[in-house]
Formats: sequence, C-alpha cells, structure tokens
Amino acid sequence: MYRQEDPEINIEQIIARIKGLFGGSSGGSNSGSSAGSNKGRSKVPYLIIGVIVLGVIGWFATGFFSVQPGEQAALRMFGKYSDTRGTGLQWWWPGPVGAKDIVKVDEIRRLELGVRAGTPVLDESLMITGDPDELGAPGEAPNIVDVQLLVQYDIKSVKDYLYKVVSPDSFTLKDATETSLRQIVGSRPIDDVLTDNKEIVQIETKSKLQGILDQYQSGIRVREVKLLYVFAPEQVKDAFDDVVRAKEDKARIINLADAYKESVLPQARGTAAKALQDAEGGRQQDIAVAEGEAQRFLAIQKEYSKSKNVTRKRLYLEAMEDILPSIGKILGNPDEVILVNPSNASNVIPVPVSGGQE
Repeated sequence: MYRQEDPEINIEQIIARIKGLFGGSSGGSNSGSSAGSNKGRSKVPYLIIGVIVLGVIGWFATGFFSVQPGEQAALRMFGKYSDTRGTGLQWWWPGPVGAKDIVKVDEIRRLELGVRAGTPVLDESLMITGDPDELGAPGEAPNIVDVQLLVQYDIKSVKDYLYKVVSPDSFTLKDATETSLRQIVGSRPIDDVLTDNKEIVQIETKSKLQGILDQYQSGIRVREVKLLYVFAPEQVKDAFDDVVRAKEDKARIINLADAYKESVLPQARGTAAKALQDAEGGRQQDIAVAEGEAQRFLAIQKEYSKSKNVTRKRLYLEAMEDILPSIGKILGNPDEVILVNPSNASNVIPVPVSGGQE
C-alpha cells in the first residue's frame, strides 16, 4: 500500500530564511558566518515565540464581548450550540473555534396577517366560517369573512429560536398564525367573528398558535393576538351591515331596559321596606292592645273573684252605657238603676241590677 512520506524538515534552512526576512544573510553562499550572525541566529527563536505569544494573547482578547440589558448571547463551539449567557461582560472562544449570536429577547415584535403596510392581502385574509345549517349542523352553511390579525411576540428561548427552526420570524410564525386563525374561524359562525365573540376568537387563536409554536420548538412566546379588522365579503357587505346595526339597536334597547330596571328597583325596594316597617308597627300595636286587654281582663277577673256582685253590676252598667250612649243613668239604690232619656225626662226606665248573692 502506498503511504505518503512526511517531508524532512531542515531547521537550518528555516532559520536562514527568517534571518533573511530580518536583514540577515543567507548561510548557503557564506560558509564562514561571523560572530554577529551567530548572535542574531540565537535570538530568532525567542522572537518567533514572542510573536506567537502576542498573537495568542491578542486572539484570546478578542473573545471578550458585552451583552446589553434585554439581550442574551447564544454561544457555539465548532458550530455546535454550547451555552447561553446573559447581561454583562462575557468571554467566549474567538473564531474559528467559537462563535456567538446576540439576540434581543425582551423586544416586542409584530406580525401582521392579511395586511401589509395598510394594503389587504386577500390570500391570507379570506377565510371560511363554520356556520350551521337550518338543522344546526355546524359547518354546513359556511360564509366567507375577511380577517386581518396582529400578533405580538417576544423570544423565550434563544437556543430554540436560533437553531431549531428556519426563519422563525417570517415563514414559521406566519404559517402557524394562519393555520391557527383558519381553524378557529372555521369552527365558529360568522357572527362570532364579526360582532359577538371577537374576544373569545382572539383568546382561542392565541392558545392554538402558542401550542403550534411550542410543538415546533420555535422559542417564540406569543404576547397578544388582536383582530385588527373583520369584514363581510364585499358582495353582501350591505346586508351584513344591516344585521350589525339591528344587533346594535337590540343591545341599546337592552341597555336602556337595564338602566330603567336599575332605577326602579331601588324605589320598589324602598316601598317594600316601608310597607314592612308599617306592618311591623301595626303588629306591635296590635300586640300591645291585645296585651292591654289581657291585663284588663285579668284585673277584672281578680276583682270579680273578690266581689262578684259588685263587679257584675259595674260590668253591666258599662255595657249599658255602650249600648245606650244617649241615656243617662240615676242610681236609685244598690239594686236598681234608673235610666233617663235626656230629651224626654218622662221616659224613665228602671233597670234592676241585682242578680244574686255574692
């Protein structure tokens, strides 16, 4: 087998050439070198070593770099990722051994879908909705809607952002955003996208987009997804505008009714509270009257038990006064009361009041 021989190294020739570079004479033509030449030849190796040392020091010095606040540095050795460094003065192997990529991680970046510099991009913005048919089957009566979306994001993993996907800011993020939005819009009726549930569409699109980006290991964190403009197709825009206005009128009437309810309810509550207070006052009054009557009855019973005949006469006279309020009375004796009509003095009614023994 053929094996290539290594060339023989002649140290003397190398030293002679270096001396020639620094102004010395070559040793091939002058066999008797002077003492000065021998002295210069002895210094050359040290000069070479010094140059090499200085070169190595300078090479190492180029490895220092600074990472600003809000930045991170991804470090590579021989092209392979090795480490991530944060803010401050750092050092890493200079090229060609090492390399570094510094990325702003706290910068809020933007991606617009369906529009570029205010100009609509219909290939991205026109989407099919998932409107149900008359029987309620979802997606059987789809509509077309024009959607323009804004995505705000930053970098959560420098390693993934730089080395796991190709063009994460352009193709990867754009394709993932369009896929997510089309899935969400395609699962909802057009009213949800146009008016009713825009906030829910934004939340679901953000969640779906973040899931796809994490699956790709893109290193991107979605901060916000916002629907910029949502339009009905131009051919039916007027009809959709009428529907929107009708819904707005409905919402306005509901708001007015709610406002009226809020103004009437406190008044009704006050009236009800007053009625309850009046009822409570009447109840307390009735209780007091009943208790007074009960006390009076107990007092009469007590007196009756002491003197039944006298108490019976007194109760009888009080009852007659209530029955005949215009009739005066004259007590003739303990056993008889003379009732006299003031308008006719001749009308005298003797009323016996004796009813038995005590």
